[in-house]
Amino acid sequence: MTRNARELRNNATLPEHKLWRQLSAYRPRFTRQLVIGPYIADLANRRARLIIEIDGEQHLDSPNDVVRTTFLEARGWTVIRFWNHEVMESPEAVAEQVLARTAECLGGTHPQPLPSREGRTRVPRSRTVK
Repeated sequence: MTRNARELRNNATLPEHKLWRQLSAYRPRFTRQLVIGPYIADLANRRARLIIEIDGEQHLDSPNDVVRTTFLEARGWTVIRFWNHEVMESPEAVAEQVLARTAECLGGTHPQPLPSREGRTRVPRSRTVK
């Protein structure tokens, strides 16, 4: 399963990549292609126990997705799904929905972006010569 997850991570779909670019700057960290039992989640936040699935038309009315969601929820995960076209049309809006749901799962703590280095001046290292 780990090999499959690595392959999926290296060959992410365009919607997965777009959403990942929106979420990767936030902490607690989101993980791509996380193996959970016999399944691989598209994106997940381990601390919030939140799984984000990005689905295409092949998932429309899929009984396998119901079984998968039931399995994951029985293990304490929350699963939210978005359609490919939703992510492609508005990745920022989808990311905001994901962050809001993450905050709910974390008990109201909204994920924070990493601190920016913008505006900082670099302090040169002193060199000592022996």
